[in-house]
Amino acid sequence: MLNRNAEALFWVGRYVERAENHSRLIDVHYHIQQTADFQDEEHKWARLVDALGARDAYKQQFEAFTEKDVLSFITLDRGYANSLFSCVSKARNNLRTLREKLPSEMWDVLNSFYLWLGEKQVDDIMKESPHVFYRQIKERMATFQGVEHSVMLRQNEWHFVESGRLLERTENTVRILQSVTGTLTEAEAVPYPGMLAVLKSVSGYQAFRRFYADGMSEQHIMEFMIISESFPRSILFSFTELEKHLKGIQLDASGQHLPHEKAIRQAGKMKAELACLDSEDFTPEQVTNILDKLTSSCLGLGATMAVAFFQIEEASA
Repeated sequence: MLNRNAEALFWVGRYVERAENHSRLIDVHYHIQQTADFQDEEHKWARLVDALGARDAYKQQFEAFTEKDVLSFITLDRGYANSLFSCVSKARNNLRTLREKLPSEMWDVLNSFYLWLGEKQVDDIMKESPHVFYRQIKERMATFQGVEHSVMLRQNEWHFVESGRLLERTENTVRILQSVTGTLTEAEAVPYPGMLAVLKSVSGYQAFRRFYADGMSEQHIMEFMIISESFPRSILFSFTELEKHLKGIQLDASGQHLPHEKAIRQAGKMKAELACLDSEDFTPEQVTNILDKLTSSCLGLGATMAVAFFQIEEASA
């Protein structure tokens, strides 16, 4: 398949996952507000913008950090490249270029979501409760992924969408964990309530209790989120699945080595390093180092995949 088509599929997966994960990050922020003692209202909302790495872009439009302005910016802003609306719009644009090659149900679901979100105003979010609104975002993204899993042929197209989705999921899970641990440290809050909010934001509370029952602690929650082999949103699980999809991509190569073998090795190395961790490795200091290393590794893997698959022609990413 053409490089531009492969890249378009990859970014469909990334942008859809990014939109869902941004809604989860916002949900975490609201949970933490209820458990932490925030004295500075503006600083509270600045943390959420900083978690997305968007302070400079935000300050170009707004002077102060308020709930209404922050939610408008990260959710509906047409100019901010990583707002929820922008992510959905970019996923839709990439999918539109491939409509004749993919099941029509995928387009129907994503286009419907785009039109629904495009009609929303920030007052709608505040009126119907941010919790309810962002839950609807997650549900609509889950519908798209359910359709994708149900109807796509298990060929290269499928592997590219899933590779993008899993890489994005890994990066965003790391970002959620980093934002929460940083917020808790600054707010001098009790770690446990914030970490519990993380579990609930990724729909992992009940799954966690099956493994740890009443033995809940910050260390156990971090261990579960990072190295669980069976929870779909753990970092180790995402790397394991990402490696499988990279291996499933079939390319025509004239030389002895396929161009994406380096990406496969990188994903395998990251998976192996995580699999070697045990409970003693999840002290607060070690977790910070683990998350920082994972951030760098994800960026490196993304760059390797771009060189291996998309260097000839570019899609609208």
